[in-house]
Amino acid sequence: MNKTDFEEIIRRSLELRKQYHQQEVQYHGSEWTIEEDALAFLTDAGLVGRNIMSQQGRWPKENAQAELEHKLGENIWWLIVLAERSGIDIKKAVNDFLTKTEESLL
Repeated sequence: MNKTDFEEIIRRSLELRKQYHQQEVQYHGSEWTIEEDALAFLTDAGLVGRNIMSQQGRWPKENAQAELEHKLGENIWWLIVLAERSGIDIKKAVNDFLTKTEESLL
């Protein structure tokens, strides 16, 4: 994936979140707060663990691979959304993390 691809993923992620906000207003009268977004992310992050267990044959579930792929993608989407709502440049945050971690391992 090149830089442009990641930028397109970010753009699409934020546009999708806007569409969900519209549904939230329609059905609940207001958009989810950032705290509600964080809780939804944590719920989906937990499901990654359960789907890993299923993929590895430690928890019975059909379509374990497809479910895992979906939840991994959804968790990346949530991280992009949470970064944007927190005023954090996700590209910079990931790059800074990688650089700092790589340097600490030298």
